[in-house]
Amino acid sequence: MCGIFGIVYEKENPAMGAVLVKAGQRLTYRGYDSVGCGVFHEDGSTELRKDTGKIEDVDRRYSLSSLSGVRGVMQLRWATFGLPDQRNAQPHYDCDKNMIGAHNGNIVNTSQLQEKYRAEGHTVRSDNDGEMVVHAIEKHYDKGLPFEQAVIEAARELEGDYACVIGDIYTNRLFTVKMGSSLFLGVGEGFICCSSDLPSILDLTRQIVVINDGEFIEFSATSYTIRDIRDGHVIERASELSPLSPENADKGEFPHFMLKEIHEQPKKAADLLHFLEASREVDEFVNAIHKARRVFLVASGTSYHACLQGAYYFGKLAQLPVCVAIAGQFIDLFGDTVGPDDVLVCVSQSGETKDLINVVNYCKRKQVGRILGIVNVLGSSLMIRSEVHLPLVSDLEMSVPATKTFMNQIVMFLYLAAKLAQKRGLPGLNTAALTADLPRYIKETLTKAETPCRDLAEQLHAVEDLYCLGYGLCHPIAMEAALKIKEVVYSHCEGMYSSEFKHGPLSIVTEGYPILFLGTREDSGMLISHINEVTCRNGKAIAISPASPEIRKNASQMLELPEVPYYMVPMAATVVIQLLAYFMSVRRGIDPDFPRNISKT
Repeated sequence: MCGIFGIVYEKENPAMGAVLVKAGQRLTYRGYDSVGCGVFHEDGSTELRKDTGKIEDVDRRYSLSSLSGVRGVMQLRWATFGLPDQRNAQPHYDCDKNMIGAHNGNIVNTSQLQEKYRAEGHTVRSDNDGEMVVHAIEKHYDKGLPFEQAVIEAARELEGDYACVIGDIYTNRLFTVKMGSSLFLGVGEGFICCSSDLPSILDLTRQIVVINDGEFIEFSATSYTIRDIRDGHVIERASELSPLSPENADKGEFPHFMLKEIHEQPKKAADLLHFLEASREVDEFVNAIHKARRVFLVASGTSYHACLQGAYYFGKLAQLPVCVAIAGQFIDLFGDTVGPDDVLVCVSQSGETKDLINVVNYCKRKQVGRILGIVNVLGSSLMIRSEVHLPLVSDLEMSVPATKTFMNQIVMFLYLAAKLAQKRGLPGLNTAALTADLPRYIKETLTKAETPCRDLAEQLHAVEDLYCLGYGLCHPIAMEAALKIKEVVYSHCEGMYSSEFKHGPLSIVTEGYPILFLGTREDSGMLISHINEVTCRNGKAIAISPASPEIRKNASQMLELPEVPYYMVPMAATVVIQLLAYFMSVRRGIDPDFPRNISKT
């Protein structure tokens, strides 16, 4: 995903460039292939500076911070359509350089539009889909339509999911459109701004306007008008005070956001559990699951691993079988089977994950399945479209790799499974005790594991290929460990259920080949059997589990987890694999906050 930001002041602001650069720095996790800033001056002139590289580098080369302006547009790009080069960097001009616009998302009919607009005489300067947004609006505006009507007509030509911001030289206003990608409006003293995400707005104002899909906003420095993209009718919606603060977007004393957010996990888990204990929505959420014909847990990436963990908790604690589904394949695999009495628990940090929103839209269109949401970003598409939603209460997560949101997702599932078990009259966890104890166990793990993880990272940082195997409750954490190592270390690491390793992958083991094993002490018998399949072939088996003399005796080496209850071992193991991936990444000289080729939704 890319990041966009636009702002309108009442008069020429000599600090416009500095404002745009700082907003870009807050959005860097959304894309760092290229960056650009476009400004409108009070006299009607414009400037556009853009190139490949991270925002600090492009600022140094092009003096972005020195720009003045009354209106400004900034974009950070994660390359999809067109190579990551200067001509494909955004923002883009229209043909006559009277408009400047930028977008986030994908215009899937870009090739057809390029051919069409060139045939109509447009000057198409790039291969980038964002330029199509500008030409689509320009086309209808040049026919004499008011700008707002040109936006409506352009939306009928543009296929895909996107958000955009655009302005022209004739009036002191900007237009911003939300069509499937995240977008927020911020209202401040003497300015109004829009952005793909809240961190860039919170430095300026905490008065936020939530924008729904299919809406666009015309805004000046002092007022805004929300309209429906279908017919232009006006929608009244006031701004609201965001509970988040700009301090959430600072690294503080930590060298990287990833490490800071790992260390925030005890507090964020406590915040979540206290919220759930007081929330009325929990009962409604649990009741919906209890009454469902079938329950699907649907997500992508790290959130999918959290759903897998949730399936273990629901099965073991509440004796409820659930189906875990990757969002991108849900429609093809299960779409035709979903009925009105089924429940889909949709999980997303951002609430804007495209594959997941496609599932939600599919079910809404077919009028099947109840949508329950677990989401971190309030005001997101998933939150708005869910019948019931529960927030992750993790505050802003700035690092591209998910850490504290994953932790709170699995904490959420443990809590919900415990509540469902209570409703079904089954013995299980006391949620009040869970609330009191779990944050302490997470903190204890952080304290105990940091040095051993740093030492293990020193051993493994140069390894290019390894496996991470999990058994029982720790299987999903092994999957997440493998993802984190791939994500921030750039080493190939495959996650797998440990009993499956002998069915083919065992052939990869040679002398000293490293394999991480994650498990509980209760599953030590099976874990030891799988460890020995590796060690008898001279592989290096590194066990991560609570203290067990038997496991220690059989493994090549062991990283002990603190003494925690059975159902909380996955949380302790999560801390360890996050720290291990972090230290391996830093030891390699990689910035774990911004892994290459990927961005955060």
